[in-house]
Amino acid sequence: MNNIHEFYDKMEKGNIMLSFKGEVTSDLLTSVLQIMESKMETLEEPPKIKKKVYNILVECLQNLYHHIEEDDKTTKANEKSALFMIRKEDDEYSIMTGNYMAQENVELMKSRLDRINGMDRDELKDYYKEVLNNGEMSAKGGGGLGMIDIARKSGKKLEYNFDPVDDQYSFFSLNVKVEK
Repeated sequence: MNNIHEFYDKMEKGNIMLSFKGEVTSDLLTSVLQIMESKMETLEEPPKIKKKVYNILVECLQNLYHHIEEDDKTTKANEKSALFMIRKEDDEYSIMTGNYMAQENVELMKSRLDRINGMDRDELKDYYKEVLNNGEMSAKGGGGLGMIDIARKSGKKLEYNFDPVDDQYSFFSLNVKVEK
């Protein structure tokens, strides 16, 4: 793409409120959340919707920050690169994230997401309590609550994809939709 105006038009037509590609740091998270808080304040949405979108965004960004693995593929700039976008449609918001994932972790993540997507609201609530109370923590310090919490808050199935990049990595894409 040689013309930045073309890129701008694509983002404008796609209703992209915010997008980022690069290394996810704690300073970046703070800045992005401040920006989105300001953007959400200017929208004519009920406070409940604003809060829901913001809370899901927080959880998605924390997942990116905490779960970019040590063995994740680095970019040419030698950074642990990730992508996120927030899109506003007439009837919903989409919070999209993407990051590289070691191929060996793909099946476990798929099975967790499929399990979460197979549950209704009450089952998710019970599963959340079960995971919270089982005391098991991952190497990253979480108990796997993030995706459960995202599904609970959005009230929608989590849309995801794993695109194989090479023998070692896949690119994990997550799209969380929040109805207005």
